[in-house]
Amino acid sequence: MPDTTPLPSARSIYAQIQAEAHPERVMGEKPAVVDGSNVAHFGETGASVENIGLVCDKLIEQGWDPIVISDAALRHQIDNGSAYERLVREGTIVQAPAGTDADYFNLSYARRLHAHIVSNDRFRDREQAFPEARDRIIRYMIVDGEVVLEQRAKQRRD
Repeated sequence: MPDTTPLPSARSIYAQIQAEAHPERVMGEKPAVVDGSNVAHFGETGASVENIGLVCDKLIEQGWDPIVISDAALRHQIDNGSAYERLVREGTIVQAPAGTDADYFNLSYARRLHAHIVSNDRFRDREQAFPEARDRIIRYMIVDGEVVLEQRAKQRRD
């Protein structure tokens, strides 16, 4: 029998924390588009829904409003398919349409919101169309369940 325990969404947790800590703050002032597929695949154990939760929790802790976008193939690769599907149904994870490039949706949405992008992808194949992305990328690491976010004031040329 599938687990039907409700999962808290990153947005509902964020809204509750922000309402209590900063009642004057408008939700969404610091949007961060999370490259869900990139984050899920971090590490050597395969795609993990836990990675997405850890990164969202860290972003929320630092005052960001995470918006997770993943490609459609992730549903077939993720370790906990039922939890992933529930997060998609609840709107916590937005899934790009099948057969499309999720990077395009991540970058387009980030541009529209003037948001940062959480990913270790360099998006080199999209540099000309999205030159601003280079300065908006927040790189991350997950070590023993702890997330470290890196955001440079000025990106180096590599």
